[in-house]
Amino acid sequence: MVLTIFDVMRITFAFSAILLAAGCSGVVPAPAPAPAETQVPTPAPAPTPAPAPSPTPPPEPMRGVWTDWPLAKGNWVYRTDERGSIALFGPPNMEATFLIRCDQGRNQLFLSREGVVPAGAQMTLRASSGMQSYPARNSGGPLDYAAIALPVTDYMMDRIAFSRGRFAVETTGLRSLAIPIWPEFTRVVEDCRR
Repeated sequence: MVLTIFDVMRITFAFSAILLAAGCSGVVPAPAPAPAETQVPTPAPAPTPAPAPSPTPPPEPMRGVWTDWPLAKGNWVYRTDERGSIALFGPPNMEATFLIRCDQGRNQLFLSREGVVPAGAQMTLRASSGMQSYPARNSGGPLDYAAIALPVTDYMMDRIAFSRGRFAVETTGLRSLAIPIWPEFTRVVEDCRR
């Protein structure tokens, strides 16, 4: 069968009419749904561990003769409580840098300084007429203090009481302190010796 040009035009015209009619009727065949994309979950990045805290470097040792060290900042305050008496040294409105406590129930003196010490630490007390070292340990209280316990008769307390204007506290792993000697220190010692 041979199609003439007129036949082709008629077929094209008929086909166009059908398409036009379908478009005018508002019926449009729905497009085929797109295939659902499957999303591959991106793995969460592995958490980077927090850097370990760097160990606190040991404090710089005080240089020169201890009697020339700068005095620690602060004042002495004397108090009494149910255990006995206590003298605290440090800057106003802050935790004490150093303290001496008379525990009358135990008949002992406790000298404490701010900070944490390693096992086997020593606390050395220096006065004008001599020095003495004692084993120090952490107090275990809510605040970080290293402490020594002494009998009330310990002669170093007399040396500190009569020291020329100051005494020094040197503790393993902590900054050394030069502390002015005021009557509050001696008063606590005397309270315990009564």
